[in-house]
Amino acid sequence: AASSFPAASWKDGRAGCGKERAAERYLQRNKRKMLYENKIIIIFVADKINSTIDMLDVKQTLKDAGERMEMAAMYLGDELQRIRAGRANVAILDGVRVDSYGSKVPLNQVATVMVPDARTIAIKPWDRKAIRDIEKAIMDSDVGITPENNGEIIRLGIPQPTEERRKELVKQCNKIAEKTKIEVRNVRGELKEKFKKAIKDGLSEDLEKDAEDELQKIHDKFIKKLDDLIVAKTKEIMTV
Repeated sequence: AASSFPAASWKDGRAGCGKERAAERYLQRNKRKMLYENKIIIIFVADKINSTIDMLDVKQTLKDAGERMEMAAMYLGDELQRIRAGRANVAILDGVRVDSYGSKVPLNQVATVMVPDARTIAIKPWDRKAIRDIEKAIMDSDVGITPENNGEIIRLGIPQPTEERRKELVKQCNKIAEKTKIEVRNVRGELKEKFKKAIKDGLSEDLEKDAEDELQKIHDKFIKKLDDLIVAKTKEIMTV
């Protein structure tokens, strides 16, 4: 809460320092730093003045950084799912778009997609007349598997990759992962610059360091998450 300057302070001012200089010294002695709901706030206690300056919402800034890094991790997960590893996974068909009444729609909007066994994907069109359109969509995509049908159900046999092909797939996964890590590091770098700029705007170095330490923890958590995704995918690919 605001408080009045002691009489001695004003006396000092009258003794030659001047009111302004006495007030300045008093402010320096009584300036307090507070962390309220993780918002950096500086409160100046002065004569009949209570100034509160909300300089930087650290909590929200760190939360935003975490969300951006989480999106990067989700992107990597989606990309890895689309890479064939010798086991049936309907995610490889996520990019397939089928002609339906003049529009391109996702496969799962015109058919039921199933995995009857570890080496087969089965597709049952809701309308049997759509079989040819679905087969064409698969052939035109980058799935790389020739579909077969019995008039009712389309089947995709998942080929077993060679040892050399498995190693190539692992390299492909690592390349995608490295690009994702760069995005996470860029988020960290962007916020570090933001925190340093806040110092020039009045943020204390101690609070800036605390914010940067927390940012590093968030960064490390998501880098580990990306590493875990790669380890799991590599194991899947290399398992015969």
